[in-house]
Amino acid sequence: MDQLNRMFGLDGKVAIVTGGSRGIGLMAARGLLDAGARVYIAARKAQQVEEAVAELSAHGDVVGTAADLSSPEACRAYASEIADRESSLDILVNNAGATWAADIGSFPEEAWDKVFDINVKAPYFLTEALLPLLEKNASQDDPSRVINIGSIDGIQVPRHAAFPYGPSKAAVHQLTRVLAFNLGDRYITVNAIAPGPFESKMMAVTLAAHGDAIAASSPLGRIGRPDDIGGTVVYFASRAAAYVTGSVLPVDGGIATTAGRSTE
Repeated sequence: MDQLNRMFGLDGKVAIVTGGSRGIGLMAARGLLDAGARVYIAARKAQQVEEAVAELSAHGDVVGTAADLSSPEACRAYASEIADRESSLDILVNNAGATWAADIGSFPEEAWDKVFDINVKAPYFLTEALLPLLEKNASQDDPSRVINIGSIDGIQVPRHAAFPYGPSKAAVHQLTRVLAFNLGDRYITVNAIAPGPFESKMMAVTLAAHGDAIAASSPLGRIGRPDDIGGTVVYFASRAAAYVTGSVLPVDGGIATTAGRSTE
């Protein structure tokens, strides 16, 4: 057990999870708490943040903030708020995201701007704003961690008309590699998780209509569960992944990484 805790335990670590009030973010926050980290979650809606904190408090020390991180100024303001509370930061999970669906020919320009502002620009500007805290305790043997949440829709072609979503997530994957290259000498690893279908508000309508077919499209015959995300986040945050950077890991039951199946 001592060896297992040395490899995967996060006691004493401080983490941030954006979009941490629901879905993938809530799963990630719970996994980090279960591993021993103190976790800050941020999301736009105060009531959802309060509800998430109430739920997550059973798993550990969690602090919630209502914050819209869709602009560089907001990212810097949130980083300043964290700096007022913490002298260092060990783990940043850039999870907050947005999607927008409309038919081709009627897709509004502002939808492209919103999706890319939240999905691509915000992870960059928040990481940039938090660099002083991420560097504080980082070392070659125990680097700080940035974990970006991409999507298998950035790997395969999505089956729905959310035109900017897949390209934005492909951009997140490439941003992960670029940041990994540039932050390695500061002892900060940067990796991405590309989730497949999980129960979340973003996926609710799709799963209600096509859940059985989507589950059948996976070689494992199911959609994702909270521990699938929580465990992967803990891995990237732990000693076990101290020599892993610039990777994009699909967590999708094989949907995007095996041939011959369809979500149709």
